[in-house]
Amino acid sequence: MVTGIGLVTPVGTDVDSTWQALLAGTPGAAPITKFDPSRSSVRFACEVKGFDPLQYIDKKEARRYDLFAQFALAAAHQAVTQAGLDGKFPAAERTGVIIGSGIGGMQTYEDNCTEYVLKGPDRVSPFFVPMFIPDIAAGLVSIRYGLKGPNYATVSACASSAHAIGDSFNLIRHGQADAMVTGGAEAAITGLTVAAFANMKALSFRNESPETASRPFDKGRDGFVLGDGGAVVVLESLEHAEQRGANILGEVLGYGLSADAYHITSPAEHGEGAQRAIRMCLDDGHIDPNDVGYINAHGTSTPQGDIAETEAVKAVLGDQARRLVFGSTKSMTGHLLGAAGALEFAVSLLASRCGVIPPTINQFEADPACDLDCAPNRKVERPVNVALSNSFGFGGHNVTLAVRNWVQ
Repeated sequence: MVTGIGLVTPVGTDVDSTWQALLAGTPGAAPITKFDPSRSSVRFACEVKGFDPLQYIDKKEARRYDLFAQFALAAAHQAVTQAGLDGKFPAAERTGVIIGSGIGGMQTYEDNCTEYVLKGPDRVSPFFVPMFIPDIAAGLVSIRYGLKGPNYATVSACASSAHAIGDSFNLIRHGQADAMVTGGAEAAITGLTVAAFANMKALSFRNESPETASRPFDKGRDGFVLGDGGAVVVLESLEHAEQRGANILGEVLGYGLSADAYHITSPAEHGEGAQRAIRMCLDDGHIDPNDVGYINAHGTSTPQGDIAETEAVKAVLGDQARRLVFGSTKSMTGHLLGAAGALEFAVSLLASRCGVIPPTINQFEADPACDLDCAPNRKVERPVNVALSNSFGFGGHNVTLAVRNWVQ
């Protein structure tokens, strides 16, 4: 059961502001402000705007925590507060934390490498390691709330936080935890990261029009737009949630995961690995494909990836693929890498709860190979019984999660 959600995204600093921005079709892409991008071939991204870490941590902590960890702590605070558990976890030994991150403290890494090269080893920060390592977000959240259950980070590129939520789901239903604080965080908009993704031709190069650059399923798409942020949910067993009188927001139904075993960056042909993850998720949740009303696509706006995912959905869901909405909120948020799966899981739940599906913006000319209804440039108001969220990472990591609104 989902009892709390927290979001820090390129279009909002909490759940409500993010959700309203998504429904309004608000683009999160803009010129980069975190560093001077004048030498970069890509000079825009989906940065988090208006985030104040001092709402969640003190000045000393802000100096010692990389931005990705600050996002994780902020999102965790929101989720834990909504769940009514702030400082009131019934059994710390039975509550765990899994926070995924594809990269970890990248700005910390760059800054300390620069200090090392220019000024020598004595100038490397003693906090470098605990600021940089991807698992520190999970560690900090567990320390903040005194949670002594299962605790680790998932690192599987763009599937990282989807794995985190799926693993947490399994830990609860297998009786190894009663509750989990889980999700992902990323702060990878740095000079080195942008250069790396740009040089491998993974990013959009539309510097003249950042707000229209992320265009999943559009014929003119040319790559993804890098995004920052954090997304955390609180999961509990039904018994645990009911015993403490929690407000249950939704139910995790299924978890599917697979490997392409194909290529370091390209998806398997016809989305073969994605097909298996989707099928596993449906089987795991005993879900009739005809009950799926919305799929939050991985939909990164890359030429190969969008086609492969479309083919996978059609292969698994058959005729139902043409009746549901298969949309990508990355058209607005950009790609949050390791945090994307958790954000999109939360969006999938919100769509099911509210009966409204966010648009896929920047649809100018549909790609004939991406011929499913992505809710182009319009939100869709309709009941959503079951929503799926797809996350696929470099290296061939595939995850599908299923969620629905909770009706007692």
